Amino acid sequence: MLKAYIVDDEPLARDELKYLLIRSEQVEILGDSDCIEDAITDIRVLKPDLVFLDIELAEDNGLSLAKQLESLEQTPAIVFATAYDEYALQAFELNAVDYILKPFDEERIQKTLGKIKNMQKLVNKHIPIQSPLKQNGNGKIAVLVDERIILLTVADILYLESSEGKCNIVTTDQAYKVADALIVLEKKLPSAKFFRVHRSFIVNLDHIIEIEPWFNSTYNLLMTDGSKVPVSRTYVKELKKLLGF
Repeated sequence: MLKAYIVDDEPLARDELKYLLIRSEQVEILGDSDCIEDAITDIRVLKPDLVFLDIELAEDNGLSLAKQLESLEQTPAIVFATAYDEYALQAFELNAVDYILKPFDEERIQKTLGKIKNMQKLVNKHIPIQSPLKQNGNGKIAVLVDERIILLTVADILYLESSEGKCNIVTTDQAYKVADALIVLEKKLPSAKFFRVHRSFIVNLDHIIEIEPWFNSTYNLLMTDGSKVPVSRTYVKELKKLLGF
């Protein structure tokens, strides 16, 4: 049974969400609040697995609460439950598990709970869960793609590309689109092998076969699959130092 806490300044929205969660028979509601100050105090004490968090609160922004929760020793999984879709990218950069829109749909709530259950199985431990991607000890990472759990060999990943708030993971075999933002995945991969070369690209250094000078002191990286990855001027100096050229 998942233990949840709800933060929303609309009483009717809180009641509706409570009803749908209780109806699912998968969630115990530990409490709820209409403001960040009370919510952070309650969450520290109650230690929920999961927090449903509105973004536009009367006196504050739910994104700031999500940032505060990251500092807790036991960080709950975050599901943003809001009427606004324009914050989706920021939400996933804060390791949100999901982003659901008002008015709430029972089938959509069930899908969210199913995703969290899959992620629990994926890491083989109780949440908190901060990302649908975890690396295990045998050189593989598990990626949640369209409700499927796919194991990827880290050494087979060529590069990661940010696109429209999501991330494409390109491997030697194929590409996978996951909901995590690039900044989230960057923290999950071994820094000795993976290097950010552009605000939208991270590459596996082992799969670079050629460094091609480009215009304005930038470069392109030719990868083992024949694709080219741009290196922006911001990262050129560090890349040169790393690769010794």
